[in-house]
Amino acid sequence: MPLMTTDYDTIAAISTAPGVGGISIVRISGSDAMKIAKKIYRGKDLDKVATDTINYGHIVDPANDDSRVDEVMVSVMRAPKTYTKEDIIEINCHGGIQVTNKVLQLVLRNGARMAEPGEFTKRAFLNGRIDLSQSEAVMDLIDAKTDEARKAALNQLDGNLSAAIRKMRQKIVDVLANVEVNIDYPEYDGAEVVTSKLMLDKAQEIKAEIEKLLATAQQGKVLRDGLNTAIVGRPNVGKSSLLNRLLHEEKAIVTDVPGTTRDVLDEYVNVAGVPLHLIDTAGIRETEDKVEKIGVDRSRAAIKKADLVLLVLNSSEPLTDEDRQLLDLTRDSKRVILLNKTDLPMKLDIEKIKAEYGNSDMIKTSAMAENGTKTLEDTISQMFFTKGIASTQNSVMVTNARHISLLQQALDSVQTVIDGIGAGLPVDIVQIDLQSAWDDLGAITGDSYDDELMDQLFDQFCIGK
Repeated sequence: MPLMTTDYDTIAAISTAPGVGGISIVRISGSDAMKIAKKIYRGKDLDKVATDTINYGHIVDPANDDSRVDEVMVSVMRAPKTYTKEDIIEINCHGGIQVTNKVLQLVLRNGARMAEPGEFTKRAFLNGRIDLSQSEAVMDLIDAKTDEARKAALNQLDGNLSAAIRKMRQKIVDVLANVEVNIDYPEYDGAEVVTSKLMLDKAQEIKAEIEKLLATAQQGKVLRDGLNTAIVGRPNVGKSSLLNRLLHEEKAIVTDVPGTTRDVLDEYVNVAGVPLHLIDTAGIRETEDKVEKIGVDRSRAAIKKADLVLLVLNSSEPLTDEDRQLLDLTRDSKRVILLNKTDLPMKLDIEKIKAEYGNSDMIKTSAMAENGTKTLEDTISQMFFTKGIASTQNSVMVTNARHISLLQQALDSVQTVIDGIGAGLPVDIVQIDLQSAWDDLGAITGDSYDDELMDQLFDQFCIGK
């Protein structure tokens, strides 16, 4: 974990969402936070108020005869028990765009620097308050689209993943230390003699722990990022109606005119705790309309990128060439076939479709009767979570693609150790791969990192966090 430092300059930013609201917060962090606030705040003596208090007063412009800018509440939080482990001042002002920007400009003119994206959280990491995986959990918590995703992010923010990673790293470093002692001081009787069997046992133990974490990765990544779900079908089969029902609002235009959806519409929806990134595509058919043709091309691209395809067929009409083309196009995709318009007489041969195009899940739906939605939601949940959604509140879950990649690299290195020992390689040669696993695990928590990685990670944050 990086050591705490106090060499940073003082930064400031608006920490609330842009726009008009009841309250906006201008946050200041750094050694001069108190000094800057005192220049523009008129109220209680901030040097004498207790930490973790909020104080009434006014923000004034000292360059304009202390003219009042806004009536505010100022929060005072003194280092080291703050988010950044630095002095923090938060000015709670009225939420208008003009007044908030005016307060921020006064803070900047009186000694602060505009914060970069994620710089407050970056300082929390650099000052040792949280590790890198916890820093990423902050953004995951902000971006959480379902309650389960929120719980998973909060679990990681609490340090449960970090604790599991550090436990594995400690086991590795204990083995490596004993190897070094036996290599450098073979006559030292107090050192445990590290044999190939001992290293093999430890490597297998660590491998099992990494595999246990990776077993949660698919579910965790789905909860964090959602499933890219393409709703496809030929024109006028009810794709947009399905999207509206899942969203519980009239988002897509629904008419009986084929080709109404000219572009790819996308929305997020919570389905049984799983965030779906729903993509309502233009109906795929041959067309001379240039605008519609662009939409059809985008629909084909959406199918290729989709984690899940919802293929909508009109059950009240015989299968068309366009339907067959879509059944072929999505054959290798994870898909659910929705037999829509079941309120009308059935004209599709379901058994023939299964025989020719694969035994996909099929669900009967009707936009008019508003049925089938619950069955669809249950089917999607079972497709990706066969044992149900694990408890994200109490279990360690890997949700981040960077963490998954590093865990896989560590697993590969540990497997190389196991293979090397099986091939009879000397322990001092095999330990190189064990060291690599230790480094990869450390990159997850930030115990080993580089500046380029830091910049890439925190550039994804919003300004003010």
